[in-house]
Amino acid sequence: MHPILKPALRRGWHDLNTVQFGLTPAHAVVLGPVDTVTGSFLTLLDGTRGVPLLRDEARTMGLPDGHVDALLERLSGAGLLDDATGGGPPAEELRSRTGVMDRLRPDHAALTVTTSEPAEAVVKLAARHSTRVQVRGAGRVGAVIASVLASAGVGHVEVRDGGCVEPWDVAPGGHPMEAVGERRAVSGRRLVRSMAPTRPPRPDRREAAPARLAEPDHEEPPFSLVIIAPRDGLAVHSPAPAADEDLVAAGIPHLYAGVVEATGVVGPLVLPGGTGCAHCLLLGRTDRDPSWPRLLAQWGSGRAARQVQACDLGLATAVAGLAAAHGLAFLDGELPSSTGARWEAAAPGLDWHARPVWPHPRCPCGAGERANGQEVSVEEGPHDTMAG
Repeated sequence: MHPILKPALRRGWHDLNTVQFGLTPAHAVVLGPVDTVTGSFLTLLDGTRGVPLLRDEARTMGLPDGHVDALLERLSGAGLLDDATGGGPPAEELRSRTGVMDRLRPDHAALTVTTSEPAEAVVKLAARHSTRVQVRGAGRVGAVIASVLASAGVGHVEVRDGGCVEPWDVAPGGHPMEAVGERRAVSGRRLVRSMAPTRPPRPDRREAAPARLAEPDHEEPPFSLVIIAPRDGLAVHSPAPAADEDLVAAGIPHLYAGVVEATGVVGPLVLPGGTGCAHCLLLGRTDRDPSWPRLLAQWGSGRAARQVQACDLGLATAVAGLAAAHGLAFLDGELPSSTGARWEAAAPGLDWHARPVWPHPRCPCGAGERANGQEVSVEEGPHDTMAG
């Protein structure tokens, strides 16, 4: 182990014996009392020395035996310590690829802030390379989401959409102007390749080859996450149950994101069988408003679908960024606040707030049964035009 105080956390002294790491309330840690010699010793925790050498340095400074080990344990317990050489072979390989690591260095620094164990950040960053994510929809929102995920180190990002890139699909970080007229899926793939810090991982053919000989239709590993970012705002405001039936059946987590009229929506992140899905959303809204299916049929008519829809570029970019951040948090092993909820912001105020998506007891996804069959009444649940 080569201990290093997390560089992403700024350090400041309240007084001679009290040091603060980090400045934001969510991540700041105050450590004290710290004597003067120990304060000087902290500067040696820069990742260039192993523990035996640090013990020797401590003796030279007059610190007693056992002081270094106790200090490292204390710093590690406070989530302030990283390991410049830990994480195993995947982390070691990532560190050896200087160009790739330079691209991902800010992401690594951010992960050190949100993780507690030494080398946990680089382990999570290396793990992103083996994940597979599909983005369904390649308009102003979906293309940017795919670009951000690829740039952040997700190894395989697949973009799925029909039709050709229109001038109004062009967005910073998404389709470029020269892609207008090209197939959206083709432009999306090129965008992902251009933004990825490295090539997608290749499958291990040594083990897969016999299976392919016996089974020609050998499939790749399932997606870790699917992000549904439809260009049609109605499809994210009130998604049809058919939109995620295949994902629910396969147990694949999926996240909705998009813009409807002048409202941005991120969520819900659906964990099949555990949280409310698109069908739960429809059943819950229909319970509160029996005319809801009739309205959806009118809003989804062919004439309405052919119109160029309102999608403010600033709001679309904000939605894409928030959705990508929630997706990355999930891929890194966390449950973001969009799990079973939708984050919404309506222009011009743009006040982000979350609304729960309740599992419905009559939905075949099974999430309602897992919630002990407790149906949410009109009074208990959200009751407004965006509650779904």
